[in-house]
Amino acid sequence: MPDWLRSVEEGTVISLHVQPRASRNEIIGEQDGALKVRLTSPPVEGAANKLCCEIFAKTCGVPKRNVSILSGEKSRQKRLLVSGLSVAVVQEKIEEQIKR
Repeated sequence: MPDWLRSVEEGTVISLHVQPRASRNEIIGEQDGALKVRLTSPPVEGAANKLCCEIFAKTCGVPKRNVSILSGEKSRQKRLLVSGLSVAVVQEKIEEQIKR
């Protein structure tokens, strides 16, 4: 299991390094023990946080309400909770997305 994934009672926690104002939305891969994500949104009024949750909800195939930010709302380093999915399922879905 990668360092950026952790199993918790509610589901799976993903440690992220977010790069806002990128040219496109994409999950890059591991960087310094975190999963690197590029987002087109600026880090203003929670726009990048909202987009981040939407991307991971779509990637993992869960409703948006099942993805939330646990910590780092005003930081590039974030911890995201995907409720109701195991680490194995989340890892598989993310790895499929990275390969595209």
